Amino acid sequence: MSEIASIRSGSVADDAARLTPTGGSIKRLFDIVLATVGIVILLPLFSLCILATLLTSRGSIIFRHRRVGFQGRHFGCMKFNTTAPNGNKLLHPFAAMMRKASLDELPELFNVLKGDMSIVGPRPMTDDEVEKYADRISAYLACKPGITGLWQGGGSKTNYRERVMLEHAYTKNWSLIMDAKILLWTLSAVIDSDDAY
Repeated sequence: MSEIASIRSGSVADDAARLTPTGGSIKRLFDIVLATVGIVILLPLFSLCILATLLTSRGSIIFRHRRVGFQGRHFGCMKFNTTAPNGNKLLHPFAAMMRKASLDELPELFNVLKGDMSIVGPRPMTDDEVEKYADRISAYLACKPGITGLWQGGGSKTNYRERVMLEHAYTKNWSLIMDAKILLWTLSAVIDSDDAY
């Protein structure tokens, strides 16, 4: 039985279920401060994205994608809905731009405030992705998924073997300084529009 299946079935020790995520309370405080500041600073951008979503997409403004979090717990990863109207695969230009610039992921800041995610951490996984990790999933399960992380360097091109290595390195070597460096690198990549995503 895989480690994540053991956690969900309750067959792991109670001590394991009580483990705090990598970084503990210090990282949590870092997350709350940054997410709060980010939401306040980006409020005009949030407003613009909400208006654009209302005008160009179908359904609700926010949709929640089921992801696997700390210790295998599921949560709804929030994104702006950029689905094309009437099932048309051709997105409205603004919706396409939101995806390209990762603006559709701004609501994940509220996931951070809720405690489901962290500012920096492993890339949020679906159940199908978790199964590909098999028994090498422990580094991922030890953290809260992040809005950004070491994996951002390769974007969607990062393969699972590379992600396992990056997540293991992140969990083993975590520090606030590492988080700060990753965050600054991410902000620099976004500003430069260097295809970091």
